[in-house]
Amino acid sequence: MTTTSAAGVAWDLSDFYAGPDDPKISADLKRGAAEAESFASAYRGTINVPGGPSAAHMLAGLQRLETLQDDVTRPAVYAALLFNADTSKPEHRNLQQHVEQELTAIRNTLLFFDLEWLELPEVEAQRLIDDPQLAPYRHYLASERRYVPHKLLEAEERIVNEKDVTGRSAWQKLFAELIASLQFTIELDGETQTKTLDEMLVLMRHPDRAVRERAFDRVYEVLSGQRQTLAYIYNTLMLDSLTMDRLRNYADPMDSRHLANEIEPEVVAAMMHAVEQNYDIAHRYFALKAKLLGLPKLEIYDQYAPLGQVKVTMEYDLSRDAILEAFGTFDTSFRDIASMFFDRNWIDAEVRPGKRGGAFCMGYPPSLHPYILCNYTDDLRDVMTVAHELGHGIHFWLARKQSFFNFSPTLPLAETASVFGEMLTFDYLLKRQQNDADKLALICGKIEDSFATIFRQNVLTRFEQAAFAGRKESRLTPEQIGERWLEANGRYYGDAVTMTKGYEWGWSYIPHFINTPFYCYSYVFGNLLVLALLGMYREQGKAFVPRYIALLEAGGSQTPSAMLAALGVDARDTGFWQKGFDELRRLVQSAEELAG
Repeated sequence: MTTTSAAGVAWDLSDFYAGPDDPKISADLKRGAAEAESFASAYRGTINVPGGPSAAHMLAGLQRLETLQDDVTRPAVYAALLFNADTSKPEHRNLQQHVEQELTAIRNTLLFFDLEWLELPEVEAQRLIDDPQLAPYRHYLASERRYVPHKLLEAEERIVNEKDVTGRSAWQKLFAELIASLQFTIELDGETQTKTLDEMLVLMRHPDRAVRERAFDRVYEVLSGQRQTLAYIYNTLMLDSLTMDRLRNYADPMDSRHLANEIEPEVVAAMMHAVEQNYDIAHRYFALKAKLLGLPKLEIYDQYAPLGQVKVTMEYDLSRDAILEAFGTFDTSFRDIASMFFDRNWIDAEVRPGKRGGAFCMGYPPSLHPYILCNYTDDLRDVMTVAHELGHGIHFWLARKQSFFNFSPTLPLAETASVFGEMLTFDYLLKRQQNDADKLALICGKIEDSFATIFRQNVLTRFEQAAFAGRKESRLTPEQIGERWLEANGRYYGDAVTMTKGYEWGWSYIPHFINTPFYCYSYVFGNLLVLALLGMYREQGKAFVPRYIALLEAGGSQTPSAMLAALGVDARDTGFWQKGFDELRRLVQSAEELAG
């Protein structure tokens, strides 16, 4: 393994439990199961009653249920964090499976409450939604009612929960363990080295083109060797989603995601169409980068190549200082919150075998505090990754004033603070560059990051649409999945980038396809929104800050449209999306001018 400056930077999970064998874990689960039974005894049959329950009765039930949900979330999150930090340890896998089984039983005991609420006639339900006593839960209660056409009977919901433990959840864990276990050998500096997938992906950004090509070939050679297993997992999970869509009366594979995101399908369709209408921005930039690299045309492994002969790196401690200063220029509260993550060991950043790839921020339970996982390889892009996850962390921290049911924003808004944190860090670093070459390299890096979170995520969503459409007809072979992958990517890269042989397996390691279908368009929404919000920040200055903080503090207590309206944003306006692309064009123009 390559030692990086983040070696030894691991999170401290003692705020949860002392370790995977801590007897408090079983005690908390038993107490949660007992409280669930007690809750069921007190409230079963009292919600869906003639005339509906009293507002006071409903309020007491919601408050008690929130406390219970927060309590049982702790062992679940702890087990998940342990597993992601090291998927290779049997005790971590065993704990996660044990906790999941116990929580499934608890969820089944509590199922009746939501189902009785959904079964309540509309008139009685609306009376409660409008009652001043239930004002703190108005949005939650109203949003739950959206699922009335898609609910199953309680016995059926119980079966789904039980089967998911050995069904959908099991396939997801198999995927995570398989990807984390992959090892890649590569010749570097005259010796054979063994690396993780994350480290290999970093090598695809190496300044030496031969190293990039070698890393690319090796990654897809190894993934190709696992193609049957990876395709089988994806086929199984797509069929599971399609089956549940049929049983729950969803007409389209994306409908359940739209409903969860509280976003109208026509808004997403308009946004994705706008993205594709602006693919020429990417083609223009790819042509510029080919010239800067002295190439007639980019290969797929050239798109993230650093400019210049020396790869720009930043040690972990320096990245911490830069991010904190950048956040502080926006508001001191941002810097102070982010500091806690570093000072209190809420971040796991070192690269090690068995650790899950990529990065995430876990914000549950809201009664505790968030944790961040990343794989810091000293690459400059990792600075942006840490800033991105810290943006999530600040969002979760500010939303803690909301109750459990109002805590988490929907996915499109969940990416707002993260991308905003990236952009603050980018602007900070750009102002401190001393020459045009360094400025150009940084701007190009930000352009490529923006492409990855706008254009590429749009490609990923189009691929999912095509994959699900094919899976409706029959099981897809690995090659058929690869064909759909290349087709979706081809519209983005056009004639500007050659999709190198092997890239047909590019779909095979992406966890979003496995864990959260159609998640990816939320990145598009979030990134374009942030680009527009940054324009507002430039115009309004410090007056913008309290309005933005209020957006984050709201958590999931309102619909995205309502929260954005408070900032003067209308997602139905196609001109709103174009503002984000105007910012992208401005960045590309700046790169062209610096290159010239």
